[in-house]
Parts: sequence; C-alpha cells; structure tokens
Amino acid sequence: MASLSDKLMNGSPSQTAAAPASRIKQNHINAVDQKRIATIKTAILAEGDRIRAKYPVLAHQDAIGMGILLFSMIGALLTGWAYLEGALAWYITIPVIAIFLSFTHELEHDLIHYMYFRKNKFMHNLMMALVWICRPSTINPWLRRHLHLHHHKHSGTATDLEERAITNGERFTPLRVLMMLDLELSVVLRILKVPKHLRFKALMRGAIGNFPLATIFYTAYHAYVAYWAIEAAAWLVGYSVPWPAMVTNNVDLANTVAVLVFAPNLLRSFSINFISSNMHYFGDIEDGNFVQQCQVLNSKWFVIPHLFCFNFGSTHGIHHFVVRDPFYIRQMTAKKAHEVMRANGVRFNDLGTFTRANRWGNDAKAMVPVSAQ
Repeated sequence: MASLSDKLMNGSPSQTAAAPASRIKQNHINAVDQKRIATIKTAILAEGDRIRAKYPVLAHQDAIGMGILLFSMIGALLTGWAYLEGALAWYITIPVIAIFLSFTHELEHDLIHYMYFRKNKFMHNLMMALVWICRPSTINPWLRRHLHLHHHKHSGTATDLEERAITNGERFTPLRVLMMLDLELSVVLRILKVPKHLRFKALMRGAIGNFPLATIFYTAYHAYVAYWAIEAAAWLVGYSVPWPAMVTNNVDLANTVAVLVFAPNLLRSFSINFISSNMHYFGDIEDGNFVQQCQVLNSKWFVIPHLFCFNFGSTHGIHHFVVRDPFYIRQMTAKKAHEVMRANGVRFNDLGTFTRANRWGNDAKAMVPVSAQ
C-alpha cells in the first residue's frame, strides 16, 4: 500500500507507476561532492558533540523545547495584553508577536523530526497542537511531516512540494511576492497550472491540509481585506456603503484581530517563505546532493526577515547535512559549520538566485519536467 507521503507527492500508485521519467534519480552524486558532504557532516557532528559536552544542560532537550514553547506563548499573550491595555502601539505589537511566533515555527520543524518527547506521544502531540494553534495560518503539522521528510530526500526536485508551495523555483516577480505573503492565494493561482481533470483533487488536498485553522484564518483575513478595499473604493467616489449592523458593530474587533493575529502571522510567514524559498536551489541540482541543495544567506541585507524567522537562512543549510540537532544548537554550531561548508563548496549569499528563479546554474529553465508545470 502506498504511504501517505507517496500519495501527497505523486497522486495514486497507478499515476506514480505510469510516469517514472519525471523523477530525478536519488543519490547519483558526483564523487567530489560525496567527499565534501562527508567532511562537512563529520565536522558538524564533532562540533555538536563538543558543545553538548561543554553545556550538559543541553541533554534536557525535551524540557528545553517545552520551555521555549511556553516562553513564546506567554510572551505573545503578554504583548497582546499590553496592546489591549493601551501600553503598546500597534506598530510595536505586530513585530514583537511575530518574533515570538518565529520560535514556535522552529519548534514545529524540530517536532517534525521527533526532537522533543520522542518517547512520550501525548506530550509530543500536545506540543505539535500548540505550535499549530500559535500559527493558525499554517497547514496541519502532522501532514506537513510527510511533505518535509520528502523534502529532505528530494530537496530541489519537482516533487519537493513543501518548497515549491512557498514559490521556490518561480521567477521573482511581484506576483511571487504576493504568493509568499498569502499562501491561500498561492494555492488558488497554482491550481490554474494543474490539468483540468486534476484540479478538484488538488483543491481537496489543499483543503485537507489547511483545515481547520488555516481555513478559518484566511477566510477571516480575506473578508477583512475585502471590507477595507470596498471602503477605500467607496471613499474615492464619495459613496457610503450601507453595511449591515453586524458588520459596522464589529469593525473595531476586526481591527484588533488584525493587529494581534493577522499581521503578526503574515509578517512571520512572509519572512520564512522569502528566506527559505531563496536559500534552497531548484531544478538543476543532483538529487540528494546536500552541497547543491542550499546556500547560506547571512548577508546584512537579510537582517530584517531573519528577525522574524530566527536566522533561518544562516543555519538551515546546516540542518540539511546533520538533522539531529535542534534549532538552538544549530545556532551554536554555526561558526564552525560555516567554515567547513564554505571550504567545501557550499555557496554563501548567492544573490544571483533572485534572477535565476533559484536555479543552481545560469539557465532558469534547466531540468524542470513538463509535469512540474
């Protein structure tokens, strides 16, 4: 029986068997990069072991993960309370909450790799549920696990739906920027590229992944944007829209939700989508070649988005080589890891990726199967 991840990646078993040519064979890596990968892995593992030995408290990984989660949730709640009490302006509240939410994204990623409460299913699933509630604009994390583990196996290929969903491999246009901000809109726009006979199935898969939190979030958010768009258009022509009392009586409440929920989540998600989709390469890399999968984005130009995604572009490439370390240890190993990665062919701050549609080489159309479109 096909696994759920297979179904999510490739459709039905019969469809998968019928089109093997669209898959890039895994682990056909050139000999030079095989040696480089081994060298980088060895160095990162050794540095992680050194840091764990230096700081014995890191052995309490479950407690640290839960502590960070509680800190993030309490911090976001206290920030919201301060805003409601008039102690914080909206332009301070939004980025502060977004920063706290960035911790929960990293925790979800680590949970997907079973880094916290591996042997305690209740606590593990409780943490998964809480990080999802903290970020209601995201897909079901249990379903994301299948997408993400597949991403590690086939990063940068046509079947890497996790990265492609956040626009990796697309030409950098204003539309791509909008799609990184609004992933629900991204799904709708991508449906138009799917063959007509597969569109309903694709929509259903998207609906299942977004249900219920992201569905509620984006329905409310789009209604809010539509209200103010109509109000702005009416004001320009000197017209007063006769809204029902149910709408006018709840405008202040909607504005509060926008500050406390909509804006922080959109700021955080745009930041991680922008960094992640541009630090990963797509289309013309060797399947399974960690040297080619990611670059390190740690330029000063990315300080602001990194503030809202916990320095993701600087450290996520480390994770592709060594999966075992949680996000805070990757930060601690980054200096040594970057040295060995740079010496062994990993790219740093390759800003040309923005003009090459994230291709490794210079051909923006290289190795993109027709079926991927």
